[in-house]
Amino acid sequence: MSADQNRRLAFRWLATAKQDLETARWLRGGEYFNTACFQAQQAAEKALKAFLFWQGERGVRGHATFELLNRCVEFRPEFETLRQHCRVLDRHYIPTRYPDALPDNTPYEAFGPEDADDAIRRAEVILQAVQEAMAEKSDA
Repeated sequence: MSADQNRRLAFRWLATAKQDLETARWLRGGEYFNTACFQAQQAAEKALKAFLFWQGERGVRGHATFELLNRCVEFRPEFETLRQHCRVLDRHYIPTRYPDALPDNTPYEAFGPEDADDAIRRAEVILQAVQEAMAEKSDA
């Protein structure tokens, strides 16, 4: 894959991350709090993958934002400040979706508006950081 192909792929991942974040906001407005939390995690995951593709990586795999961030920090140490956001968002990957992931209740019973608001805010921070980093490299 050429550098141009990587760059185009990075923009596709970033566009999808933005769409996932918009979906999270929409779901939160509809009071689908657990699914909003999951979509926020997805937005952060895809934003971090976009950054890795932007850096020239190929075959970026994995779903844990915490692990993806470890790879991103190698290219941009300032991303270390995103660690707590990833730590929290990764908690929304499985329990928000599967009825047997939590004891005695379903995901839609376990997550509320405060969870969705927090997840969306954290995803926004990550997405903003990635967008700024990619813009800086474009200008260079």
